[in-house]
Amino acid sequence: MLILLCVLAAVAVVVWARDRRILVSMLRDAAAGGGGNGVPRTILLGSRVVGEVQVLADTLAEQTVLVNRLLRAEESIVERLPDPLIVLGNDRSLRRTNAAARAAFGGDMAAVLRHPELRAAIDRAIAGGPDAAPQSAALRVPVPVPREVQVMAVALDSPIAGGDGVLVVLSDRSRERAVERTRADFVANASHELRTPLASLIGFIDTLRGPAADDPPAQRRFLEIMAEQALRMNRLIDDLLSLSRIEITEHQPPAERVDLEGLMERIIAGFEIGIRQRGASVQWTHAGGLTPVLGDTDQLEQVAQNLLDNALKYGRQGGIVRVALEPAPPGGKFPVRPGLVLSVGDDGPGIPREHLPRLTERFYRVDTGRSRAVGGTGLGLAIVKHIVNRHRGVLVIESEAGKGAVFSVWLPTVEK
Repeated sequence: MLILLCVLAAVAVVVWARDRRILVSMLRDAAAGGGGNGVPRTILLGSRVVGEVQVLADTLAEQTVLVNRLLRAEESIVERLPDPLIVLGNDRSLRRTNAAARAAFGGDMAAVLRHPELRAAIDRAIAGGPDAAPQSAALRVPVPVPREVQVMAVALDSPIAGGDGVLVVLSDRSRERAVERTRADFVANASHELRTPLASLIGFIDTLRGPAADDPPAQRRFLEIMAEQALRMNRLIDDLLSLSRIEITEHQPPAERVDLEGLMERIIAGFEIGIRQRGASVQWTHAGGLTPVLGDTDQLEQVAQNLLDNALKYGRQGGIVRVALEPAPPGGKFPVRPGLVLSVGDDGPGIPREHLPRLTERFYRVDTGRSRAVGGTGLGLAIVKHIVNRHRGVLVIESEAGKGAVFSVWLPTVEK
């Protein structure tokens, strides 16, 4: 009898251990969102215990499903926020970024996070803890293009950061600041540059009303000069407006696929009349089958037109303009990323070395008299520089007095 009791006790212990493992497995499955899968009929524990375990498993499964839904909703909201968002740990390690942050800063994220003002705001937020007020700072971020950014750093203890961390929101204020600067610059530049032609027009009008009122030859001569001054003012205003529009959108990279090879062929064909008038010729070389670039077609056309126009105006009468489009050579003066180089060279008098760093400044002219004589506004290369910056490209100017000048533009190609 004793042996039978021992056997029954051993069987009971084994069954109890088995049922315990089954119930633990059910609870773990419920916690993982599996719902518990129901209590097996073979389980021998009391019905009350089994029922309570089933209720607990169902409750855990429902809560797990709810938590997963909330996490997916939070993920979707954060990912689709229009402003760049970065989550850091208390050790300043990067935990998370949203789509806007990756699009705005890409591979330059580490450089942005090293900005002294941003680091100071993060340090203040961590020191203050989750209950402290958000810490803000105004930054001028130089990469990938200069931009004005308003930063808000908030310390938090939330699943969004996987524990203690800092939420950093970077609101791009470049457009607003650019609009403010553009308005001020336009007024200052227009008032300065338009003063001379307006004074000339007023003087000629007074002359036509007075001493030249009965002098047809003088009238014709003055009217021709007045027409030239009016055209100059019109070109100046057009270039100022164009430059203003480009500066406002400079921080937003374009995303259009542009066939630069076909675009250049159309532009060169459009310059045929101007080329004949100068008695010049164009040597156009290209590799063929080139990868498209990411860009804005209208702005890239403006770059090519400005460079060609300058080469014809400042090159030698009857000279040669060399235009080339080819894949960027590895290393050297251009980035190592895949890209195309558009170069436009002339055989004119060249540009003294001391002038090269300032050529892209507004209204900077090497020879003011000659520039105005050929209809230049002093804004062409400034426009080129800002367009190239918007396209995340590089402008390289090479020249030597007496040996012409070469303007090269590197543009990134579409990644395959």
